[in-house]
Amino acid sequence: MFSRNNRIQVGKALPVQVSHRFATESAVFDDDNLVSCAGLVPVMALADQTGLRPLLREKVHITTPRIKSGSANAAPKLATLIAGMCAGADCIDDVDVIRSGGMKTLFNGVYAPSTVGTLLREFTFGHARQLESVLREHLVALCARVDLLPGADQQVFIDIDSLLRPVYGHAIQGASYGHTKIAGKQILRKGLSPLATTISTPGAAPVITGMRLRAGKTNSGKGAGRMAAQAISTARDCGANGQILVRGDSAYGNRKVVRACLRAGAQFSLVMTRNAAIDRAIAAIEEAAWTPVSYPGAVRDPDTGAWISDAEVAEIPYTAFASTPDRITARLVVRRVKDACYPDALFPVWRYHPFFTNTDLPVEQADITHRQHAIIETVFADLIDGPLAHIPSGRFGANSAWILCAAIAHNLLRAAGVLAGDHHTRARGSTLRRRIVNVPARLARPQHRPILHLPTHWPWSKPWLALWHNTIGYSPPLPTTP
Repeated sequence: MFSRNNRIQVGKALPVQVSHRFATESAVFDDDNLVSCAGLVPVMALADQTGLRPLLREKVHITTPRIKSGSANAAPKLATLIAGMCAGADCIDDVDVIRSGGMKTLFNGVYAPSTVGTLLREFTFGHARQLESVLREHLVALCARVDLLPGADQQVFIDIDSLLRPVYGHAIQGASYGHTKIAGKQILRKGLSPLATTISTPGAAPVITGMRLRAGKTNSGKGAGRMAAQAISTARDCGANGQILVRGDSAYGNRKVVRACLRAGAQFSLVMTRNAAIDRAIAAIEEAAWTPVSYPGAVRDPDTGAWISDAEVAEIPYTAFASTPDRITARLVVRRVKDACYPDALFPVWRYHPFFTNTDLPVEQADITHRQHAIIETVFADLIDGPLAHIPSGRFGANSAWILCAAIAHNLLRAAGVLAGDHHTRARGSTLRRRIVNVPARLARPQHRPILHLPTHWPWSKPWLALWHNTIGYSPPLPTTP
């Protein structure tokens, strides 16, 4: 609590003086030269250098709009939405942040939130597929401009997963009850279910290759085969000349995903749903074959030198989809852990977690590599902490376009973080927005030359200037002459 003498008492610590240096009598929003998101200048410059607007103009066509002017100038309207998402917009009204102060002086073609919302409501499933094509081709352009995937010539990971975003309106198209897990418990929740694929390397944070919105009750594996095939193709276009490994949980251990991997020459590591055949394979594993797995962070027993871990892994050959034309024999790697429900059992009670893979990694390394599939959850956390904090519209097509613009903004911020360097190459989206994008500035024009005056002693001025020089001061290589 604040006391009368402006002091804060914390426990028995010494009082801390809290005071204002100047006493102000009023606050007026009347300065047209103040900029709230100066970091959008280099970020959107990067978007222009990678051809985002031309891609939007070329790919997105709404020929029969419900409102005559609804589909006009789709490219700058979508670019306005993406810029707003880079600044932290999580609803349509938040796009107005890039129309305040001197922002409209810095950027041309900035549209009002109502105009952007009118465009989004014109989207159908086919138009969302057009925007998904923009997402993939823009990612390829970003990888050509920025080293987003270092080590892609050695190893690339493609992860596929879905999430359930809650909605609360009564007339939201596609909203239905689906299963989700909260605090380790399965519950039914009304919402919409985006399916996403990401690309990452051992030295790079994941970027999004595709997103598709589905009804909340949709099976998690629906459309996964096509999404996996498109992700592998996009990874190749991004320069992934090394081995590609597709990872997924039990919803994606099916024939279509495995067939897409094999056709594209990629490896797979997919959780298998427990059935009688898999139970027989697990029972056939000899007890001597189980070995403790040394997860990162585990410790060794000082007396025996063995890893202190309750998890053990083993493998056995297994033929999946045996009664279909897509039958394939590969490795069934099984991880077992002691069941916490029986801590005092006379003999250990194990829980088994099998996954099917055709990699040639040692069994312990194969298990550790497969469990790193959870990296896709960091992407979901970024999106939920940003544009996907809300599903904004009642129309399914508008929400489909919204999540695809969120994916484009995520990739754009990821590339900006790489150009900023330092620890920002793997920073979260909220960190990038706080340190690089949402930087206040004053716009001045001495001798008719625009200059941005930023705060003195900004803690992250060096990464910000690195991003600025790598975008505003960037000169593309000249074409070779014969």
